[in-house]
Amino acid sequence: MILVTGANGNIGSALLKELHLTGAAPVRGLTRDAARASFPEGVEAVEGDLARADSLKAALEGARSLFLLSGMGAEAEILAAARQAGVEHVVLVSSITVQTHPHLPAAGRNLAVERLLKDSGMAWTVLRPTQFASNTLWWAPAIREQGVVRAPYADIGLPAIHPADIAAVARAALTGPGHRGRTYVLTGPAPVTAREQVAAIAAASGREVSFVEISREEAHRQMASLMGDETADAVLDLMGGDVNDDLLTVHDTVSRVTGSAARPFRQWASDNAAAFR
Repeated sequence: MILVTGANGNIGSALLKELHLTGAAPVRGLTRDAARASFPEGVEAVEGDLARADSLKAALEGARSLFLLSGMGAEAEILAAARQAGVEHVVLVSSITVQTHPHLPAAGRNLAVERLLKDSGMAWTVLRPTQFASNTLWWAPAIREQGVVRAPYADIGLPAIHPADIAAVARAALTGPGHRGRTYVLTGPAPVTAREQVAAIAAASGREVSFVEISREEAHRQMASLMGDETADAVLDLMGGDVNDDLLTVHDTVSRVTGSAARPFRQWASDNAAAFR
């Protein structure tokens, strides 16, 4: 039995589909509301809340593998409960910032979870993805309502990754040999700038979308009202204010692990065009 947490999210929902198609093992998806879950046929929906490890008893019962996203709940308690329930292997989604920007508070928290897992006594696989292609959903309201994106660092290109590729690597790690005790850095197949992302979204959605480059200061004012000063500064650093070679490097991990090439950003835009119409 494989338990997938975050089963309604961008990665978890894709992982459920991957696991369902392979049929390698029974699959269970964790959700806060099983009645509203829309999982593939045959995937068991089990209720639980990652913020309360004691709510996961039913979900963990009989599970031998666990897919877990860092930063979603009380990881120390979750890992302890998983070990007690008999889970043997955990695939953890962490972040590339653990190695590219270790000074950031979020990176420190991710590293702490990685260490908790490695000290847990369970087998582990750690995934460190770069910027998600799905982060551009932040622009969806402005594109739908105004046909414009205002963002800084227009021409700095990061190798953004399709969440489905993170799911594909997770599926391989959960079901195949040779992945335990491994840390995988995951990126898309090529750098893509914010300006290029907007152009791809416009082409996929059939809309005219203009791009207006703004200053870091203006972007910070907008973002800080939603996420606070510290998080806004960290996000802006990762968007282009403090990029380094490690963050810009393209890795072939997706193709090596899954046997399929990583999906380009334009495919993500095509897959999600409806969100921008």
